[in-house]
Amino acid sequence: MNSNALTVVATLHAKPGQESALKQELLALVPVTRQEPGCLKYDLHQSVDTSGHFLFHETWTSKQHLEDHLARPPLKAFLAKADDLLCHPPSITLWERIG
Repeated sequence: MNSNALTVVATLHAKPGQESALKQELLALVPVTRQEPGCLKYDLHQSVDTSGHFLFHETWTSKQHLEDHLARPPLKAFLAKADDLLCHPPSITLWERIG
């Protein structure tokens, strides 16, 4: 693995009644994002305990590739709908592998 790789953990929580719509929007991001330059991993997970809670586990070759991803049309289109789907802004944390 690239020693400068950046791992992203993003959690998203659907508004009540928007669980299915959010899931479909997030699933639509997966195949297009996996094709983006610098994307090593882009996996979507759904909570088994709490309906409407989702987690992205991503790995990018660099912070610049992540920034490029954030500026691309598919993610911008999702973010334009986010207020209607999410009960609060996504929680996004950046990580680097140390061992």
